[in-house]
Amino acid sequence: MAYQQMSAFKTSSNPFTNDPAFRFVRTNNARISGRWVSPKAAVIPNFHLPMRSFEVKNRTSTDEIKSLRLITAIKTPYLPDGRFDLEAYDALVNMQIEDGADGVIVGGTTGEGQLMSWDEHIMLIGHTINCFGTSVKVIGNTGSNSTREAIHATEQGFAVGMHAALHINPYYGKTSQEGMVSHFKCVLPMGPTIIYNVPSRTGQDIPPTVIQSLAENTNLAGVKECMGHDRIDKYTKNNIATWSGNDDECHDSRWDHGANGVISVTSNLIPGLMRELMFEGKNPSLNAKLQPLMNWLFCEPNPIGVNTALAQLGVIRPVFRLPYVPLPLAKRVEFVNMVNDIGREYFIGDKDVRVLDDDEFILVGRY
Repeated sequence: MAYQQMSAFKTSSNPFTNDPAFRFVRTNNARISGRWVSPKAAVIPNFHLPMRSFEVKNRTSTDEIKSLRLITAIKTPYLPDGRFDLEAYDALVNMQIEDGADGVIVGGTTGEGQLMSWDEHIMLIGHTINCFGTSVKVIGNTGSNSTREAIHATEQGFAVGMHAALHINPYYGKTSQEGMVSHFKCVLPMGPTIIYNVPSRTGQDIPPTVIQSLAENTNLAGVKECMGHDRIDKYTKNNIATWSGNDDECHDSRWDHGANGVISVTSNLIPGLMRELMFEGKNPSLNAKLQPLMNWLFCEPNPIGVNTALAQLGVIRPVFRLPYVPLPLAKRVEFVNMVNDIGREYFIGDKDVRVLDDDEFILVGRY
C-alpha cells in the first residue's frame, strides 16, 4: 500500500512535480551511491522567493543610496506600557529631516530592533516609509543571524517600500567566510543593501575578501564599517562605498580616508552639527568639540546613552525596554553640563534639558 502511494506521488499528474522548487539539485559529478556532496554544490538559487513580483517597481537605485552622507540610526521611543510611541517617533524623524539627515536606519541597534518582534519591526519600516519616504531614504535593518529570517524580513521590508536593507553577518552562532558569502548572496538580489561590519557586537569580523567577492553585485551599496580608517582606506581604493560606523572617527574617515559619510548615533541629538561635519569640509575644531559628547554616548553599550540623553532633552518619555537601563545619576548630570557647553540650541527639541531622577524612569520587562 505504501509503495502504491509513493508511486502515485511520483506520477506526472502530481501538481508539484513540475515546480522547480521541488526538484532536487544534483551536480554533474554527484554519484547515486550516496556519497556526500559539498553543500556549495547544492545551493538552490533564489527562484523560490515567495514574495517576488515581476511587476515594474519604483525602486531606489543603488547609486542613490551611495550618495547619502548623513544617515541617522534612529531611536525608537516607547509609551509607558512598552508599545511604540509613534507620535514621539514621528517628531524625531521630522527633526532629523529638518536638520539635514538624508537617511534613517529603522530598527537598527540604536532603534532596538533586537528587542522587537518581526511584526513590530516591519510595521515600523512601513510606517516610516508611509510618512516620510518622499523626504528621507529609509533603510530597514532586516538582517539576522538566521538566513531564513533575513530572507523573509527583507522580502517584507522591500514589499512595504523600504529604499534599502541593512544586513549584519551571522552573529553568536558564527559561520565561515564561505557561509557569510552564501548568506549575503541570499538577500542581495532583493534590492540595495548595506552590509554592516561590527565585530564588537557580532564576535566576528567580515574580512575584505568577503566584501570583494560580493562587490560585483549591483545591489551592494556599500559597507558600514567599524574597523577603522585602514579598512575604509582599503575599500575606497577599490571603489567600494563605505560609511563610518564610529561617530568619533567619522570626520577623519570622511575627509582623510574617503568614506561616503557616517551612519550615526550622535545625530539623534545634534543632526545639524553632524551634517556640518559630513558636508561642509574639514572642521577639526568642531570635531574636537563634539568628541566628549560622542565618548559619553558610548560609555555604556549603545543605545543606553542616547536613550538617557533623549529623555533628558524631553523629546521622548523616559521609558526603557529591558535589558537597557538609564545611565547613573553622575552621568546624567554630566550630560546636562555638556549640553550647556555645546549650546542647547544645537540639540533637538525645545524643552530645557534637565537631570532626571531615578524614579522618573520606567523600565518595562513585558511589552
